[in-house]
Amino acid sequence: MAWLILILAGLLEVVWALALKQTHGFTRLGPTVLACSTALLSFVLLSLALRSLPVGTAYAVWVGVGAVGVTLAGIVALGESLSPARLAFVALIAIGIVGLKAVDT
Repeated sequence: MAWLILILAGLLEVVWALALKQTHGFTRLGPTVLACSTALLSFVLLSLALRSLPVGTAYAVWVGVGAVGVTLAGIVALGESLSPARLAFVALIAIGIVGLKAVDT
């Protein structure tokens, strides 16, 4: 269950990071509320996952899920660059996440 909570926390990190971009320096109320509320919920879920997962593993997975998710969302939804090198490095992050899960079980 801790892993599911951790993945959900990472996905919420994607939401708050994307919403943060839309705040335009916290000058737009809707995106600001979304960014702050999802960031808080992401932190709460991370803290719940830390009850049974090692902090190093949990933090690395949380950041990794967020980084991969934001990068892919940026490519798909925001028209950010799509290069083979960028995809290769994102794949390395994803492999690291899977590896951490594999060694934790």
